[in-house]
Amino acid sequence: MKVAVYSLYYPEKSSDAFDELINVLVKNNVDIYIESQFYEQLVSEVKKIKSINTFTALDESFDLLISVGGDGTILRAITYVRDFSIPIVGINTGRLGFLATIQIDEIKTAIEHILNGNYKTSERTLLSVETNPKNEALAITNFALNEIAVSRKNTTSMITVETHLNDEYLTSYWADGLIAATPTGSTGYSLSCGGPVITPDANTFVLTPIAPHNLNARPLVIPDDTIIQLRVDGREDQHLMSLDSRIVTLSNATVITIKKANFKIKMVELLDESFIDTLRQKMLWGEDKRN
Repeated sequence: MKVAVYSLYYPEKSSDAFDELINVLVKNNVDIYIESQFYEQLVSEVKKIKSINTFTALDESFDLLISVGGDGTILRAITYVRDFSIPIVGINTGRLGFLATIQIDEIKTAIEHILNGNYKTSERTLLSVETNPKNEALAITNFALNEIAVSRKNTTSMITVETHLNDEYLTSYWADGLIAATPTGSTGYSLSCGGPVITPDANTFVLTPIAPHNLNARPLVIPDDTIIQLRVDGREDQHLMSLDSRIVTLSNATVITIKKANFKIKMVELLDESFIDTLRQKMLWGEDKRN
C-alpha cells in the first residue's frame, strides 16, 4: 500500500502523533511518502528510517493520504489530492476536528483498521470558481472544500455584493462579505456568521452574508447545481476572495462565477462514525441538563 503523509506544523502534540503514526505504518510494511517541506522540518527519529520517501505532488498511484493536524490541514491537503480520488484520513491534533476525526489515543487501532480495509468513505462536494478577467492565481487551484467567500479589503466600510443565481438577480448584499459554503463548510465560517448546519450528503450549498447591514438578509440554501455569479462594489477598488485558507485579491470589475466542482473528495470514516454523532459530541448538540 502506498500512503502519503501530510502535515503543516510540528509542535510537541503533533510530533507525538506523527511518530506513532509512522511506527504503525512501518510495522504494517506500508510504502510511506512524506510531504517534502514537512519532512525538512522533522527532528524526530523518523528521518533515520531509510525506507521513507518524500513527495511534492501526488498522483493516482497513492492509496491513501493521512493528514496530521486539524481541519485546516486537511483543507490544504486537498490541493495535493485534487481529482485523483485518493481517500483522506484525518488525525486530529487541532481543536474541534469535524474532518480530522481520529484522536491521538486512537491512532494505532484506527490506522490498522483502515489499512485492513475496515472503513467507509464519505464523498464531499467542492466548489469551483472562475473569474472574468481571469486571475493567474486560480489557474491551477480554483476549488475549495469548505467555502468560497468575498470580503472587503483595506477598509472598514461595507461592500456591496451583487448576486445572481442561474442568471436571475437575487439581491445586492450590503455587508462585510458573502460566503458560498458546501455542506462540509456549513460547520465552519458560514456557521460562525449564522448559517445553518447541513449534513454532508445533502445536495445543497448555502449563501451566508457576513455582518449584513440589510437587516432582512438571511442565509439561503440553494441546490448544488446552481451557478452563482457575484460582482463586488465598494469604496476601495479591490476586494478579497478566499478559497478555504487561500486568498487572492480581485478588482471590483471582476465577475466571479461559482459552481459545483466536477470532482469530489473522499473522506475516510471508521465504521462506527457518523456525522450526527460528531455533531452531538463536537458541538454539544442538544446539550441540556434535562437530557
